[in-house]
Amino acid sequence: MALLRPPALLLALVVSELHCLPWFINVSESQGPGTTIHSFSFNCTAHMPMLELVHVQPPTTFFNQPSLSRWQKIYVGTVTLNSLARLDALAVNHYELQLRFTCGNNVTEGPLYVYVYRDPGYSPCSGRFASPAGEIIQVRETVTPGAQLYTLLLPGLELQHAQISINSAQDPPYFPGPFSINGQGWLLAPSQGLKGQAGKVFQLQILVTFGQNRSCHGMLKVKVLPVPSSQISFLGQARNITILDDLAPGSQVVQVRAQGFDVRYEILSPVPCPLFSIGREDGVVRTTAPLELAQAWGTAVTRLQVKAYERLRPWASVDLDLTVNVRSVNRWPPRCLPAMLVTEIPETTPVGTVLNTFTCTDPDSPGSTLNYELRFHSPPGPASLCLRGRALEVNATLDCDTPGACFQHAASILVLDGGQPLMTTEVPVLVMVIPVNEFSPACVPHTFRIREDAGPHTLLGSVVGTDKDYPHNSIEYDISGGPTAFSVDRLSGTPTPGLGWKGGTRVDCKLRLWAPLLGEIHLLGSLDYELQTLYRLTVLVTDQSQDQDPTHRRSGSCTITIEVEDVNDHAPECQPPFQELTIYAPLGRSVEVTKVSCWVPQEPQRLVFSYSIVGGNSQSRFSLQGPILVHNNMLGPPWPEQPHTHELLIRVADAGPSIPHLSATATVIVHLVPWSTSTAATRTRSAAVTSMTTPLLVTDTEAFWQPEPWFVVVLTVTSALFLLALGWLFSRLFQGLAQMLQTPRKPAQALLLNSIQGTEESIEGFMEAPRMEMPQTPSSVMSLVCQPAILYRGHRGCSRVLPCQACLLVDGYPCGRAHGSTIRMEETSAL
Repeated sequence: MALLRPPALLLALVVSELHCLPWFINVSESQGPGTTIHSFSFNCTAHMPMLELVHVQPPTTFFNQPSLSRWQKIYVGTVTLNSLARLDALAVNHYELQLRFTCGNNVTEGPLYVYVYRDPGYSPCSGRFASPAGEIIQVRETVTPGAQLYTLLLPGLELQHAQISINSAQDPPYFPGPFSINGQGWLLAPSQGLKGQAGKVFQLQILVTFGQNRSCHGMLKVKVLPVPSSQISFLGQARNITILDDLAPGSQVVQVRAQGFDVRYEILSPVPCPLFSIGREDGVVRTTAPLELAQAWGTAVTRLQVKAYERLRPWASVDLDLTVNVRSVNRWPPRCLPAMLVTEIPETTPVGTVLNTFTCTDPDSPGSTLNYELRFHSPPGPASLCLRGRALEVNATLDCDTPGACFQHAASILVLDGGQPLMTTEVPVLVMVIPVNEFSPACVPHTFRIREDAGPHTLLGSVVGTDKDYPHNSIEYDISGGPTAFSVDRLSGTPTPGLGWKGGTRVDCKLRLWAPLLGEIHLLGSLDYELQTLYRLTVLVTDQSQDQDPTHRRSGSCTITIEVEDVNDHAPECQPPFQELTIYAPLGRSVEVTKVSCWVPQEPQRLVFSYSIVGGNSQSRFSLQGPILVHNNMLGPPWPEQPHTHELLIRVADAGPSIPHLSATATVIVHLVPWSTSTAATRTRSAAVTSMTTPLLVTDTEAFWQPEPWFVVVLTVTSALFLLALGWLFSRLFQGLAQMLQTPRKPAQALLLNSIQGTEESIEGFMEAPRMEMPQTPSSVMSLVCQPAILYRGHRGCSRVLPCQACLLVDGYPCGRAHGSTIRMEETSAL
C-alpha cells in the first residue's frame, strides 16, 4: 500500500506506531452538515481496500464513516460532517479521529486531528436559536429582577459591532414587563421580576445585525418555573484539582455534583473559557484544547466559577470556585547522539580504550540529569565492555583466538530521565572485533625415512603446522630452497563452514574454517643412496585469513630430515666376464683354474659375494673355493684320456643384509689336457709341472678416443688455417730460393769440388769418432745445418771442413761470412 496524496497522511499512516506523527486539519466552525473535511488517495491494486473511522475523541456523532470511491486505479477516501454536526469552537475546538486503512493483509492506523477555529463571519443564528421551534430557557419565578438569563452575543461578535434587539411585542398583561438585552448580549429579566408568572412561556423574536448589512433572526422562549420546596447546594467537593498537560481534548478533569431537583451546570467565569467545558446535565468538567505548558505557560493555573441551578427554577442556583493546576508531563523520551553505535575494533585494543561518548538530552527538561545503563545481549555478561558515565570503554582483553570468544558484541544503552512517567531511550550498540594476526605459525622438526627405490609421488609423511591465531590451522606450506626432488602440499586440509570474519571487513556471512592442515611431503623424482643419503628440507608455514588485511601474514619454519635407505639396486660385474684357458690335469691332484674377480662399480664398498657354478659342471669335476675355481681330479676313474673342453657358468651374487640379492654370470671355458702316463714327472718334474698349472691370462684392451662434435669442428677449422699459413710460408721460401739460384754459382762449385777431392783421404780417419755417435742424431735422409763449423760427409764417408762460401753454395743460407767464420756441413744418411 502506498499513499499518493497528500504526503502528510503517508507519514501519519505508515510510521504512526513509531513516532506518533499527527495529521492536522483546520476546520471553520461555520462548516455545516455534509461538509467534506478532507480527501486523500490510496493505491491498493491487488485487494479491495477498506477505510474505517475507529473512534473520535471527545466522543461525538458529528463525523460520518469515511467513504471510499475508486477513480481509475486510485481509491479516494473522504471524511464528511453528518446532518447533526454543529461545530462550536467555544465548546470543543479539537477532535481526534482514529482512521484505519486495510489493503489485503496490510492494516495501518493513524490519527487525524481536526482543529475547529473561530470564524469572524460566522452567523450566530444557528442551531436551535435559528430553528423554527427556537431556543428554550427555563428560569424560576424567584429570579432576581434584571438578572442575566441567557447570553445572546457570542464572543467575537462584539468586534463586528453586532446589535441585538427584541422585535416582538411584549404587551401586558401577559408580560409583567419587557425583557431586555444589554450591550454584552445578555438577556436580562424584567425589572418587575417574574413573581407569579410560573407556568408561563414568553416567546421573544430577536434580530441580530452584524458586519456590513448582515443580519439573522432567532427565536428565544423563556419558561418560568415555580419555586421548589428544596434548597440547592454543592456536595463536598475539592476546590483544587491538579492535572497533567498531556490530557487530550475532551478528557475528564473533575465532576461536580450539586444537591437539588433536576440540576444543571454551567461555567460563569471565565467567559469565554477556551480550555475547559462542563456538561450541562452531568457536571463533568472536560478539556477542550491541548494543555501544553511548553507552548503556553498561561495554562498552568485556571480558576473556574461553576454555577449549579435547577432546570425548572434557574434562579435557584449556587456557585463553586475551582482551581485547576496543570502540571507538565514527561512526554518525550531522551534524545541521544549517536542514536546507534556500530563500530569495529581490533582484538588488540587495550583495556580502557573509549569507544564512544554518548550525548543525551531530555526535550521536556533540558539540562536535567539522565541515568545510563548498559545491557548486554550477545554474548551476555559485562566481560568485554563497560560503561563509565556516558563513555563506553573496553573492559577486558578482546581475545579472538578461541572459537566463539568474540567477533561481535551486541548490547544496548538504556537512558532514563527523572520525569513522570518515566521515559527511556535505548541506544543499540554493535561492537565488531576484528581479528589481528598476532602470532607466527610453527611446526615441529621431524625425520622421515624412505627407500631409495621409492617411486615418484610417494608420500613420505606430513608436517603439522600450528598457529595460536584463530582459526588455528589455516596454514600454507612451502619448501624454501633445498632439493627439488620433494614437494609439500600447500593446503591439504578440508574446509568447513562457520560464522566469523572475511579479509578486513566485518560481514554477516559464512567464513571458511579449516580442519587441521597437514603439509604432506611427496617425492617428485628418484633417489640414489650411492649419490646422497641425507636430505634436509626447510618447510615454511605461512598463515592465511588471520587478519583484516590479507597481506599481513606471518610465517615460521622447521627442518625436515629425510634419510635414504639403501636398496640393493646394482648387480655385480665381473672382469673379465669371459675367460678361456688351458690347464693340465694331473691325476689325483686338485688344480686351481682361475680366480673370478667381481665387484659393484657403483658401490665399491660392497665386497662380500657368493659364488656358485650353475652350468657346465656335469661331472662335478670343478668346485669353487670362494672366488677361486678349482679342478678336482681326485674323484677317481674314469679319468679323461683325451683333451676335453668345459664351458662353466659361474653365478656371482651379492651377499649381506641388502635386499634383493642381485647376481651376474661369468663364463669360463676350460680346455682340459690330461697328463700323459708316459711323461710321468719326477719330483723335480712335478715341481716344474706344478709351476705350469697356473695359467697365464692375457688381457688385450683396445682403447679408442671419440672426441666431442664441437672439438672436431674446432680442430678442422684450426687445421685449415694452419695449412693456409704453411702454404703461404712455402711460397715465400720458394720465391727466395728462386732468386738465389739465378746468381752466378760455377766458380763456387768448382772450388767446392776441388776441395772435396783433395782432402777426402786426410779426413777419413778423423770421421771415425763421429760414426759412433750416429744413432743419437736425427733420422733424416739429409740435413744441412749451418753452424760456426759444418762437417760435410760425402757418399764415401769422407768429411771436409768447408768455408762459409761453400756452405752458402750448398744450402743457400747466408751465414758467418761477415765475421770470417768457418762453416761445417754434415751429411748423414738415414738408417
